[in-house]
Amino acid sequence: MKIRQNIRHWAAKKALTTPVVGDVANDKLVDLHTSIFLNKADEERREERRDHLDSFFDATMDTYVAALEAGFTEAEAREVTHVQANFDFFNHGWTEMMEIPGDELEEHYRRYEEFFVEHGITIDDPLGDFRPVGGVAEAPETPERLKTAEYENALAGFADDVYVETDDGETVVGGETEEPEDVDPSAAPGLDEDEASA
Repeated sequence: MKIRQNIRHWAAKKALTTPVVGDVANDKLVDLHTSIFLNKADEERREERRDHLDSFFDATMDTYVAALEAGFTEAEAREVTHVQANFDFFNHGWTEMMEIPGDELEEHYRRYEEFFVEHGITIDDPLGDFRPVGGVAEAPETPERLKTAEYENALAGFADDVYVETDDGETVVGGETEEPEDVDPSAAPGLDEDEASA
């Protein structure tokens, strides 16, 4: 998958792994991700998906922290959560919200298979052990989209590794960019109130 990485992503990592600040950051990042992905959906479908996305992304914040604790880089941990989201979007037929085409889901799963198996995550069950006790909010599916899927917001051809686009436009394969020193967690997306990319 191709994802961006800048100081705000490092700040989000710091915020999510810092006591007290982490709870605020979690809520802001959930709101941000819901907004970003709803903007890819048809306008008449947005509100009916909002609660589902809020509860789903809230659960993936726990996945992100667990992936960091398992030794993944920031970019890899974030990619894991985006892969989860794409599994969920595919299952709902929300192809217009997907970042990767459906025929690359299996390849992305295989790259993180050990982590996914450890936590019960599958394409059919994207949250696995991270599913909240009360589950996530339901939302209408659009399975007809799968039959004529265009994946209009997906980037194909990046399934073999994590591709990180830095602020200067350089693409680094493998997610091994260097974490800046003295990152301020208040610079995390949502905490600084500036619009940012997930």
